[in-house]
Amino acid sequence: MLILSEKWVKQLQKEGETSMGYLIVSVILKDGRRYDKVVVIQSACIAGIKGIKDIPFSEEDISQIIASHDKWDFKLESM
Repeated sequence: MLILSEKWVKQLQKEGETSMGYLIVSVILKDGRRYDKVVVIQSACIAGIKGIKDIPFSEEDISQIIASHDKWDFKLESM
């Protein structure tokens, strides 16, 4: 899990939830890598990424977080 700073929390709270308690986003890193279907819970922490076991970046690496609301049943998949 990756706890996000107030900067990102404020932005994500404006986006609204994808479903109760979580938001699906895309994360774009400063080096150009992009991760889609990223689960953010309570607008405050990255809980997982579809198809990836661990979160392969830190908050300092993040350039953008974009709400996509792309749904998938992440509770049935191991992240």
